[in-house]
Amino acid sequence: MNLQRLDKIISSQLNISRKLARNDIHRGRVTVDGVTVRDTAFQVCADSAVIEYDGQAVSYKKFLYLVLNKPKGVLSASNDKTRQTVVDLVPEPLRRPDLAPVGRLDRDTTGLLLITDDGAFAHKIISPKSGIFKKYRVLLDGSLTKETAEAFEKGITLTDGTQCLPARLEILGESEAEVEICEGKYHQIKRMFGTVGLGVNELCRIKIGGLALPEDLPVGFCRELTAEELENIVKIT
Repeated sequence: MNLQRLDKIISSQLNISRKLARNDIHRGRVTVDGVTVRDTAFQVCADSAVIEYDGQAVSYKKFLYLVLNKPKGVLSASNDKTRQTVVDLVPEPLRRPDLAPVGRLDRDTTGLLLITDDGAFAHKIISPKSGIFKKYRVLLDGSLTKETAEAFEKGITLTDGTQCLPARLEILGESEAEVEICEGKYHQIKRMFGTVGLGVNELCRIKIGGLALPEDLPVGFCRELTAEELENIVKIT
C-alpha cells in the first residue's frame, strides 16, 4: 500500500510548496474519499484514494515523464538566473519541483529531449551501460566519405585523447547524415566530426532508443509520454 502524507501529495501533484499545501489543507480545501481532511500529516493511499482540491480531482502520479521538442537557444537545465531553460517551457499544469532534463542538448541543438523527476529512469537512459542509442540528424560544412563512416564505426579518438565508443553513421547526402551514439560526452558529436575535419552547422536529435521525435509535437512544446512511448524508449535498437 502506497501510503503518503496528504501535504506531500498535494504539494507534488499541484506543484505548490509544502507550506502552501499545509495551509490549504488547514483551510478545508482538500477532501479524501469525500471527507474534508484538515490534518496535513494524514496518511493517504495515493494509488486508490479519491483526492479533491477545491472540488477538482487530483490524480496521483509518482513520477512525470515528458517529451519536449527543444528549440535553439534554450539551456538544458532545470533553472538559470539569466537564461531560458527547457523546464521553463513546461506548461504550468505539468510543473513539478524536481523536474530536470534527461541528459543535455547544447543550446544550439534541437529536437527530442526527455524531462522527468524520476532520477533512476534518467540515469538508465543516460548511462552507456544501458546500450540505449540516441540518433541525431546533422548538417555539415564539408563532404562525407565512406572513410568517415568507417572511422565512426571503429570509435573516434577525440583530439584530447578521449576514446569514444563505436558509433553508427549513415550518410544521407554529401553533407547530411544520421549519427547514433550511446554515450553523451561534452559536445561529443561536434568533437567527433571535428577530428575528421568537418564542422557541424545543424544538429537535431530525432530518436532515443525506440522513441522517435513525435511528428505532431511543435518546436518549443512538450507533453506527457504515453505508456507505449515510455516502453519504447528503453527498447534496444
